Amino acid sequence: MRRTAPGNDQEHTFDIKFIDPEHSLGPFVENIGMFHNRSDNAKAITLLPDGRIDLFFWKSANQPFQIVLNALETAPEQTSISPHTLAFVISFKPLALEYILDAWQADYLNHSRVMPPDFWGFSLDDLANFDAFYQKISLKVQSLLPAKMDERKRKLFDLIYESKGGLSVHDLSAQSCWSSRQINRYFNQRMGLSLKSYCSILRFRESLQHIAKGKLFPELNFSDQTHFIKEIKRLSGALPKTLSKNENDRFVLLSVLKQQ
Repeated sequence: MRRTAPGNDQEHTFDIKFIDPEHSLGPFVENIGMFHNRSDNAKAITLLPDGRIDLFFWKSANQPFQIVLNALETAPEQTSISPHTLAFVISFKPLALEYILDAWQADYLNHSRVMPPDFWGFSLDDLANFDAFYQKISLKVQSLLPAKMDERKRKLFDLIYESKGGLSVHDLSAQSCWSSRQINRYFNQRMGLSLKSYCSILRFRESLQHIAKGKLFPELNFSDQTHFIKEIKRLSGALPKTLSKNENDRFVLLSVLKQQ
């Protein structure tokens, strides 16, 4: 599935595109995408927690080619995209930390890590064509797929994503046949946060789907409207009404969701 969200300014100088991965990559990759600020001006944005680990390949007018791994985020971040920045990105699900990236998220939660400039054999030339990049990064991840994996972990993350973070820790533990104590140890050691905290982020992201459509009331398992508003503000820094307006496309994730 292709999801595209062009900027809504008169010159359409900010473009975003995401493509779902091939089926075999589904347990580890959420999507592969790009953004391009073709303007002479920086683009102010707010990054929202979305439960993903992003590997960026990017360049801009004032910075050389870089490969950056962005960890899971638990709070909104105000930033800007430099003029004439082009970035391709592969967004991973948490299982990729162990099985694809061999990384410990807990070491750099809410931080970024600059990777070697030739990481996975990519270079500036790979930013010339997005479709070619999509094929190359897909083949690279396919080459790293594990021959075996812990089926409890596969089942657990299937349940988390299918429920959009809506199942309790107790239910997730029972249905995955994995004790809640072991699950939380895995989450805290591998990702630096609890299972409950991660589910809250996924539930928040699903709520953005509704807010993007102007539905400013809880549709998931929030206890009440006050709880809903409190959680949305905690993870976005804004009230649901402000998110829905999304002035100047500041909340990029909302801009993408409105196109779906």
